Amino acid sequence: MTTTTRRVLLGRVAGAFGVRGELKLLSWTDPRAALFGYQPWILRTADGEREVSGVRGRDTGKTVIASFPDVATREQAEALHGAEIWVPRDRLPPPAEGEYYWVDLEGLAVQTIDGLALGTVSHLFDTGANAVMVVDGERQRLIPFVIGQYVTAVDLDAGRVTVDWDPDF
Repeated sequence: MTTTTRRVLLGRVAGAFGVRGELKLLSWTDPRAALFGYQPWILRTADGEREVSGVRGRDTGKTVIASFPDVATREQAEALHGAEIWVPRDRLPPPAEGEYYWVDLEGLAVQTIDGLALGTVSHLFDTGANAVMVVDGERQRLIPFVIGQYVTAVDLDAGRVTVDWDPDF
């Protein structure tokens, strides 16, 4: 899948805020309010998907509050609880040198420094200390995504991540 067709999950509707149709959002951008700069969004609900633009909002310090153009009541806001906020991958700025978007790593082949294939990157998750790659192969492996220590090379063009990792672990 190319970066032009991939989507990135940037947030989720956490609930209604007040009585005027405002919504509380969970944002995974940094800073959190940067989420508003990636519109239009693809809003995914249990009922399907729709494109949303013109969303305004603010970071209150505790949460991100948003106003959707077509949501005017608390009931309408509550109906969007749990909706996911997606954007096409190509709308994100290029990562800095030595940094990677997790979505760009998903699906890459993983091999040891000795050339032994371990599988492919299923997904990554954050432990607080560092990110962890979930590698699916003949069995699942959890490899810390620590560049220089465990991850020795990432070659997006070749579709490969090279790791310094004991294949028996």
